[in-house]
Amino acid sequence: MKNKNKYNRILLKISGEFLKDNYTGSINIDFIKDLVDQIYLLTQFGIKVGLVVGGGNLFRGSDLEKLGMRRTISDHVGMLSTVINGLLIYEFMQKYKIKSRIFSSTRLDGMCERYRLDKVNDALENGYIAIFCFGLGVPFFTTDSAACIYGIEIKADILLKGTKVDGVYSSDPLVNSSAKLYHTLKYKEALNKKLKFMDYTSLILAYENKLPILVFDMHNPKVLHDIVINANSVGTLIY
Repeated sequence: MKNKNKYNRILLKISGEFLKDNYTGSINIDFIKDLVDQIYLLTQFGIKVGLVVGGGNLFRGSDLEKLGMRRTISDHVGMLSTVINGLLIYEFMQKYKIKSRIFSSTRLDGMCERYRLDKVNDALENGYIAIFCFGLGVPFFTTDSAACIYGIEIKADILLKGTKVDGVYSSDPLVNSSAKLYHTLKYKEALNKKLKFMDYTSLILAYENKLPILVFDMHNPKVLHDIVINANSVGTLIY
């Protein structure tokens, strides 16, 4: 089964906004359960999965800076938000007896293991899902940058970026009804067109290390299976 998969090692990046229930403002339990189910299914096909979750449902560093906070402190608050989200997902995986380990770029004794590449690779090779939190541990870098670097370090076949839109558009489709959806893009095209689906640092990291990126709509409850196992054409592939 493993050799038939389109991708055998992935880094999945999910926006933290998915973890917020838009009606109650609390945790979106249904999404977390669905996410855990989808990831677990991939592991049954021999897929090695690394996961990075943003913190936008709680605090986003760039938003706090606009309120007058110093950028460094704002980013630290944002990184701590990713720890909360990572722990939530980790706990659900433990509840359903799914093998997982949670790693932090910064020492958080009693909550997360300290990130070290050999420990992460050992976890992946033994069938554990690796959850990465606290970003890169330094300000001025987004969780997209963290996802790219972790994806490169674990030698992922692809970075899967789950969003609330079905791919990369020429402009905001909510503002411009004639915006064009790209099905494929080369790294340099995305950079030259200044498309804002991720920050330029992340895109350059992916380009220099030949890490392909797939941007797709995460609302579909079977989307990860469709991408990785069925090899369906979904979203926008940047390569």
